[in-house]
Amino acid sequence: MRTMTIARARRAGRPGVLVLVLLLAGCAATGPSLPAKDLEPAPQCTAPTVLGNLAARSLDAAPEANGILLLDTGREALRARVALVEAAECSIDAQYYIWNSDTTGRYLAVRLLAAADRGVRVRLLLDDINVGDRDAVLAALASHPNVELQIYNPFAERSGLQKAFGFLAEFERLNRRMHVKSFTVDGAVTILGGRNVGDEYFDSAEGMNHRDRDVLAVGAVVPQTAAMFQLFWDWPLARPIEELAGGTELPDTGALIATAAEQVSVLERIHGPLPREADAALRELTGAIRSMVHAQARLIHDPPPDPGALGDTDVPQPGSVALREVARDVQGDLLVESAYLVLDDTTLANVVQLRARGVRVRALTNSLASNDVTMNHAAYARRRRAMLASGIELRELRPDAESCPGLIRNEAACGPEHVFSLHAKTFVLDRRTVYVGSLNMNLRSRFLNAESGLVIDSPALAERIAGDIELNMTDANSWRPILDGRGRVRWPEVEAEGRSESASRWTHEPRVGFWRRVRSGFIALFPLEKYL
Repeated sequence: MRTMTIARARRAGRPGVLVLVLLLAGCAATGPSLPAKDLEPAPQCTAPTVLGNLAARSLDAAPEANGILLLDTGREALRARVALVEAAECSIDAQYYIWNSDTTGRYLAVRLLAAADRGVRVRLLLDDINVGDRDAVLAALASHPNVELQIYNPFAERSGLQKAFGFLAEFERLNRRMHVKSFTVDGAVTILGGRNVGDEYFDSAEGMNHRDRDVLAVGAVVPQTAAMFQLFWDWPLARPIEELAGGTELPDTGALIATAAEQVSVLERIHGPLPREADAALRELTGAIRSMVHAQARLIHDPPPDPGALGDTDVPQPGSVALREVARDVQGDLLVESAYLVLDDTTLANVVQLRARGVRVRALTNSLASNDVTMNHAAYARRRRAMLASGIELRELRPDAESCPGLIRNEAACGPEHVFSLHAKTFVLDRRTVYVGSLNMNLRSRFLNAESGLVIDSPALAERIAGDIELNMTDANSWRPILDGRGRVRWPEVEAEGRSESASRWTHEPRVGFWRRVRSGFIALFPLEKYL
């Protein structure tokens, strides 16, 4: 199996990616001709499950609330997913933008197969942007009688130049992606947030690791999440992998299982012994659920688009509109953490209005040095001067942030040769309400992608998350771009403990080589923010 995300393809600087984007304007959304889908109802647990009983008991004292546990590190997030798989008795429904074929991706896939062997019904929905040439392997997973696997909005051509030209021919359809991440077990417990499945999201990568955030939840948001999953699962352009794999010979899943078994020791050296059977998993989950904060919460998400109207749109997605409505009520402090930050003129006008009311607006995003996608940073850099002029206090994460060892629970992942990057998407309003989800504060998330997240009313949780974000907004962990007297972006000198920049004032993106700055600057010349 090959691991190649679209982000890595972009990082590699492939000229074809930029050529495709520059040719977008004249591309039509023709749509594939596909047979009708046989729609089946969502699997229902015919008897109470241990997880269901555990979740119900945890809400006895607050039946109208939800139980929310912050998964603040990759270690916590991986262990929660593994424990849920091992404890599952009835169903597992998971949807992801990216599921890599690396150590964590293979291990979780194998544990899903083990759950299927126990009789658990597993449904996995993956966006096609990262499937690559793995059709045969995914079809082999789906050949298990208890596993169903669908691909969201698939490319008609599956590989090579034909796939690239197919992207051009159907750009408007294929540009509408599912960026949602959800993981729901036994209809009782769910995980929602920003993490995909891959080593870099679980503190396990060799080069770059992401500071990310998601939540483990019980209560009313679980059936809401299940209903969202079913909506995407039933969408006409979510297609069974068997259709796409065609007559391809399927590999033996035994090789996948053997490889994952060999690599579990790698994960356990980083994260400690992982739960490998139900009793250990339930002990871990019992402790997690007992530690939950009880709060009112609701799921906001975008639906999959109308299959007959998949063209480009200038209308913001419903999830973005709902989040904007929540933000209208902010009184004093708006704190934004977004891996990719690109605000259009309408949003900047709203920021100016907030500032006129005395609201402080602060945003943490990636620097070019910490960003995993140069093209996305170029979109941010194109709008950065306007964002600063609107009154937003910007901070850009340092790749060598001193906070890395406390947030990336892997001693080998925070050295000089590693990059600490931001992938979280979080908004804190007046330290009372918080959004945790998949929606970046950029134009692609607002207009094109399908996104999801939880709006949680909890001063305790909001205060904790605000403190976590503010930690990375200190000088030891991020740079603060400003406008000088001539309206130019500058990065003042930062003197952190044991570190001092060589110049009194950076006049270009800090800690980045010349050619990467040139590449970012060249892309920023073009009005492509919506597509990056």
